[in-house]
Amino acid sequence: MTDTVVWITGGTRGLGAGLLETCPYPGARIINASRSPRPEVENVAFDLGDPATWAGLRRSFDEVLSTFTGSRALFVHNALFDGATGYAGEMDPDLYYRDVLGNSAAPLVLADWFLRAVRPGYESGIVLMSSAAARMPVEGHSVYGAAKAGVEQWVRVVRRERARRGTGPWVVAVRPGLVDSATTRREAEPDPETYPMAPHLKASFAAGEALPPQDAARDIWAALPPPADTSVLLFGAVPSSALGG
Repeated sequence: MTDTVVWITGGTRGLGAGLLETCPYPGARIINASRSPRPEVENVAFDLGDPATWAGLRRSFDEVLSTFTGSRALFVHNALFDGATGYAGEMDPDLYYRDVLGNSAAPLVLADWFLRAVRPGYESGIVLMSSAAARMPVEGHSVYGAAKAGVEQWVRVVRRERARRGTGPWVVAVRPGLVDSATTRREAEPDPETYPMAPHLKASFAAGEALPPQDAARDIWAALPPPADTSVLLFGAVPSSALGG
């Protein structure tokens, strides 16, 4: 029986891949929940934009943790529903709806399922990826910004609830800073009329401000578990060209 089990959503590419590849626990059982499988680990078919697939991850939590006798169980929710950049009231309504489900509803539902599945007797933790968009009003990302603010507030509340109960799991949100991934590279390309942040991102990439996913992932792993009084871990910085804009 493995000592550590880790679920990572979106572990096929970008920061998720970095987190999967740099997992610091030797021999950990890693389960990737993604639309695209990775052959070297276990995989659960999962699509943030399709709530019908979410139940597969819940079954995985329940099945694995019902007999788990190791010392550590972690859930890292990294996946995001991308491709939904645009102004509210102007975007394709079906895309906007999927954006709301995938980025706002899914993190809270999945984290609640994991919280229900863990048992006493071992360390358990929930890591939810956030963003500086939780506090910056980024035009063209109304859902994404609101979703990340919601994730951080969920963590603040649930951290206090767990402390009052005197039991795990620990919970934390992570703002990883600007990570060099296919997703963030795509976000540097849209028309500034629909996404004014695009030129700032492009300038930040040109200035070498983006972290490689593996480097960002190592920083995150090194900060876990979080201090007991910490709800949000902050890494990197807001792209310098966006400050004061």
